[in-house]
Order: sequence, then structure tokens, then C-alpha cells
Amino acid sequence: MALATIRGWQHRTPDTGHRTPDTGCPSPEAASRTPEPGAPPVFGLSPDWLLADGSPVADALVLSHPEQLERLRTACPEAVPTAVLAGDPCFDRILAALPYRERFRRALDVRPGQRLVLLNSTWNPDSLFGDGGEDILPSLLPRLTAELPADEYRPAAVLHPNIWHGHGPGQIRVWLDRARRGGLALVDPLEGWRQALIAADAVIGDAGSVSYYAAALGTPVLMGASSPDGLDARSPVAAFVRQAPRLSPYAPLRAQLEALLDGPGRRQPRTVPGPAQLVSSAPGESATLLRGLFYRLIGIPEPEEPALLDPLPLPSYERVTRTAPMRVLTRLLGTGEIEVSRFADPRSEPAGDGDAHTAVHEDTLDPDKRELADVIFRYGTADDPRYGTPEEWTAEVLARHPYCALAALVTDRGGCTVRTRAGVLLRLSGAPAAADPAAYVSALYAWLAAGKAWEELAAGGMTVRTGSGGPHQVSVTPFTPVTPVTPVTPVGMTHPGGPGGPNSPLTPPS
Repeated sequence: MALATIRGWQHRTPDTGHRTPDTGCPSPEAASRTPEPGAPPVFGLSPDWLLADGSPVADALVLSHPEQLERLRTACPEAVPTAVLAGDPCFDRILAALPYRERFRRALDVRPGQRLVLLNSTWNPDSLFGDGGEDILPSLLPRLTAELPADEYRPAAVLHPNIWHGHGPGQIRVWLDRARRGGLALVDPLEGWRQALIAADAVIGDAGSVSYYAAALGTPVLMGASSPDGLDARSPVAAFVRQAPRLSPYAPLRAQLEALLDGPGRRQPRTVPGPAQLVSSAPGESATLLRGLFYRLIGIPEPEEPALLDPLPLPSYERVTRTAPMRVLTRLLGTGEIEVSRFADPRSEPAGDGDAHTAVHEDTLDPDKRELADVIFRYGTADDPRYGTPEEWTAEVLARHPYCALAALVTDRGGCTVRTRAGVLLRLSGAPAAADPAAYVSALYAWLAAGKAWEELAAGGMTVRTGSGGPHQVSVTPFTPVTPVTPVTPVGMTHPGGPGGPNSPLTPPS
């Protein structure tokens, strides 16, 4: 006995060529109509795939929608008696997990007001990460982290398992290293992609399953690779690809995403007609239908208890750790109110009004940027013996980096410890689910660099705006006064005259 599922790509022969083993999970791109006479056969839906010596190779051919059955009648009528309509268990698991969307977002460290942009690539040559097209994904990912404000967007990527298998995990991580240092979340392609899809506000992809499932959920999709060559022109997936808005990979990305998310094509209520109707004709019922089929094939009575699918697990928490240098734009809006926009490793100076400074994670791969950074920060815990106490770590950083004005250790999701060059030790605290505390540090820097006193913030509090995620109310609490940290200028180096230099209010008093 055998159980077969269908796929949607056209191939000239049943040979899979260079492709690596699939995960065996049915996918929406299976919904491909029979090609015109003379066109290549549809993968999984033609006699080349379904018959051996004129007879069906499978005892049961599972289809998710009657639309596929109609195409089967045209493409391979000999296999019609084996067809069974049984819905889509993958889509059923997604539907069942929709109530837990906010948990999945928190697992990916998506803050309130942030938009999760999920990039995905299937595994054929014309995919977003394909070897037969433009292959734009490796260059697109670091641009997302550089062009989108870090506190307004959270980029993530899921690559088909065969991409990992074909190139190897080491090579994939090398290609994506710059984007990862800029804050990209790399999603597990087997266990985490459904949860990330549920959590996403927008999807950039190709004609693969993830994009089609996104459309079925009502999530806006930008097609980054949309070659129709591998799809039957009359298939629902091909129709979706033709109708979906196109990503212009070399144009500014922020404007395209804002048009997608805020324009006429913005997010629709879950789920939406069209793709959702063609993913499954029996949503929520696939477990029952499939188990009934299996027991009929085996020839034994079916259990009385209901057939159930495993719920999607809650992924492990992945904290955003941007080690790429951050270029930060700030504006003072009013009493204790500061606007902050941070960009990870931008190719050029970010556009926008206000003053700019550089904030760098201590573990950056760019030591030159760290040496000239206005703010140096890292993430850790207050009791990590490797760094000492927050008081010790901040003093060590300022002593080692003479141009740095503020050193900050982020010890939890809502707060951090900051030391100024003048020796003042402060605790910045906001709501745990609010913005990245490193953004509060940049707001404090802007306030002090403008010649204002931290005591005013300690008395009245600080309000930080990070795009649509604000305002964030932050308390500023001083520790016991400490001795100012005097920088030691390395031989051959002189202080710049900007913030942190001898003419700055952030330097220790003479």
C-alpha cells in the first residue's frame, strides 16, 4: 500500500535531478492545473508520476480540494479511483494555533508596535534563493536590516529544508551572517515556520507554500521571485502569483512595505476567500479524514476517540541581538521626550531630521566603529560573573574606550544600567514588553548631548518614541554617586571634539 500527495511544479521527466529529499509535507503549490498539450507534466499529477505499466502506483492519492480532483480527471483519469479528499493537516494545525499569535510574536522578540516581516524561499531554481534566477535573497536580507528602523520592524527568514541540505548549514549561515548581525531571525524550517507565519505582519516570498499559506491567512504578500515557468499557468498558485504585488528588489524597501501594510492591500481578516478556499475543502477535519483512510487501508476498526493533530509548539525565545553598528537618529520633541530611530549597519547616512550618533554592541565585528562609538552596549544579566556587576562592566568599558560617552548593560527586557563619562550611574526602566532598552540609552545620549541634565529626567521621567511603537515611559533612577571615569587616550590618538570629547557635557569635569 502507498499514500501519495501531489506537488505543483512542472518537470520534463519524473527524475528529481539535483533536488534533495522533500519533507513529505503536502503543500499548496500542489494545486496546479494540467498544462496545455505539449507542456511539461505537472509534478505529481501526470501519468509519469502516478502510473506504472498503466496502473496506479498508489492505493490512495490524497487531495486537499475537489479542484485538484477535476484536474486529475483530465491529466490522469486512470488514477481517479484512488483519489481521496482529506483536507490539509498542515493548514489545520495553523488554524488551530491562530489564538496564540501574540505568544509566537513574543518568542521572536517582536515588540508592541513592531512589524514582523517574514522572508521565505522554496527550493526550485526560480525561487527567491534559487540557482536559476537572480538569487536576490542573500543581498536583500541585509538591506532589510539596514533600511528598516530596528525598533519598527523585525525581519525574519525561513528557508526550505532542501536549501539547507543542498548548500549546507555552514554556507547558509555565512551568506546570512551580515543580516543576522543586523537583527535577522533565522527560523527553523521544520518546527518553527508555521509559528513565524502566524506571527508575521507581511511576507516577502515566491511561489512556494509559505507565501500561499500567508495569503490564505490574509497576510499581505510581496512576490520577490515570481517566475511562472515552473507553474501551470491555469493553477490557483499561478493565479495568485500573477495577482500578488511585486517587490522591486533594488528600490527602497521601507516605502514598498509601508504601501503593502498601510495601502489598499493591507492585512485582511483571517482567513480570506480565494487561497484559503483552495488550500483545503475541509478545514479542521483533515485528521479525521486521514485517520479514517488509514484504517480502511489497514483493514481494522478505527478507534472511537477523536482523531487529533499535535498542536504547534511554542518556539524558544530568541532575543534580538544586533551586533552590527547602529546609526541612530534622534530628535528632542519636548520636555523629557525624545524620538529615536535606529538603523543597523546602513550603507549611507539614514534619511531623516535630527541629530545622529553611533551605538555599537561590544561584540561588534567592526572594531573601528567600536573605538569611535558614542554609545557601547551589550545584553546580559546582572549576576553574570564573566562581566562582573553592571557597575563594574560599565566602568571597564568607559576606561577602555575613551571616545565613548555612555556604556550600558541591558539586563532584562525592560531596563538597563548606564554609566556616563562624568561618572553618573543610572538605571533606565520601562515596561518589559515595550521597546528595546538600548533605544532608551540612545534617547538619554541625545538628551545629554543637547546640554541638558539627567536630573530633569530623574525628576519627571523620560518619554521615548520609536515610530508606531511609542510612546514608552521610562524612569531614570540614579545609583550612589561614583568616581568619574577618566579615559586614557591611546598613543597617537586625539579626542574628537564631538559628544564624548573634551568639549562635550558628557565628559568628566576637569
